[in-house]
Amino acid sequence: MAQPALALGTALLTLSGSVWYLPALAEVRAGADRPDSRRSAAAACLSGWATVACLAAVLLLTETWRLPAALAAAGTALTAALRIRAALRARREAREAARHWAELRRHPPRRGTHDARTRFAVLLGAGLAAAAATAILLAAGAPGTWPGWTVAVVPALLTAAALALASGRARTARRHATRTG
Repeated sequence: MAQPALALGTALLTLSGSVWYLPALAEVRAGADRPDSRRSAAAACLSGWATVACLAAVLLLTETWRLPAALAAAGTALTAALRIRAALRARREAREAARHWAELRRHPPRRGTHDARTRFAVLLGAGLAAAAATAILLAAGAPGTWPGWTVAVVPALLTAAALALASGRARTARRHATRTG
């Protein structure tokens, strides 16, 4: 195959590779926002595609095969070295993340506002259920046994008492959690 045809094919391949090298360029430009391993892998991708692009230009400019072969070998070596470096960094980052997760699991999460919310919901729910049951019993009772206002007042008092008890218990639990945590 003639070198100009091979150069054209290599240039078209480089253009179609933009789905790999444009995201890699964004990774490298992100800087410290990305882990080192991802930036090294992106640099490897960019060096590989830059090698292919330079190879297309060299194939158009030279008639011998020495320079394109040397360029391809150097670019492949650089890409492989960067990719190996990225893999080693990724492994180190994974070990570090595993160590951090193990440290977090060693210390169980402290009890805090979640327990206070649960206590509040349980106490308030029990108070509202008692108030509803009392209202039903008072309303269903024999006529004239209880004054009419008791059907409204007694459940309201039970609801207020349940709300006060639930709020007090939640506040105490939250205060205790902030003191010990």
